[in-house]
Amino acid sequence: MTEDLDGRLRRLRASDDVDELLDLGCDFADAGRQDAAEWCFRRAADLGDPVASFNLGNCLAGQRRWPEAVTAYEQSIAGGEPDAWRNLGRVLEQLGDLAGAMRAYRGAVEAGDLHGGLELAFLLQEQGEGDQALAVAEELAEAGDAEAAAVVASWRWGATSDPALEAALRAGADHFPTARSDLAQLLKETGRMAEARFVLERGAKLGELEAWLPLGNLYADELRDVESAEEAYRSGIAAGDVYCHHNLGVLLADRGDLEGATEQFVLGAAAGDELAALALRQFQNE
Repeated sequence: MTEDLDGRLRRLRASDDVDELLDLGCDFADAGRQDAAEWCFRRAADLGDPVASFNLGNCLAGQRRWPEAVTAYEQSIAGGEPDAWRNLGRVLEQLGDLAGAMRAYRGAVEAGDLHGGLELAFLLQEQGEGDQALAVAEELAEAGDAEAAAVVASWRWGATSDPALEAALRAGADHFPTARSDLAQLLKETGRMAEARFVLERGAKLGELEAWLPLGNLYADELRDVESAEEAYRSGIAAGDVYCHHNLGVLLADRGDLEGATEQFVLGAAAGDELAALALRQFQNE
């Protein structure tokens, strides 16, 4: 395969065939050969193809070469490629240009990219503009975006804990993982523990990061199944949920494993979890 790719590259060195350059660039990218992929995309972009500029931006972003990726995406947008707006917004977020990212996401919405609009909603939410974020998500949901509808249900649940949102959370569970964990919380609060467990275990089987912490809490607090709780917390940690360190530490401390608990609090605190840091300080002061 490598020889075939290299042979195609030699043949296309002086070519103006944009389609062949794009195909070869994608093949190099799939093979993990980013330098060669970049050459192909850049060659096609220099020939004026906006899709090539878009792919070049993706290639550069994958290498964390953010300013170069911005240039490529802007060239793609100027050439009429609407999909570049959303990726431009993501790269501008990486660069800390939040105002520019919002403009890019709004450009995505205007170009008909509903997912780009949802990125705008998430960014507004992160910046503390909850009302604006909800308004954007509601508009997208009304336009038929199922993920946006799930986000709206989840945010409304977080604000109100209204059990009337059950149907909306059920509909959104397969579109937005937090909606599934919210549904489980609703079921738990209304006394349906077995179904709450089923919902969270399904999320865990699907690999949803959001499922592990509430699943561990359900095992520990409601079902008194300490072994399953520990397994859930450790699975959450392995998946990248740093907040599971604190809950695992509490579980280990209750079991008398103070050394193991301290280790988990240290790891959680180092990852930025304030609860873990507080628990660590309390341990150190005892």
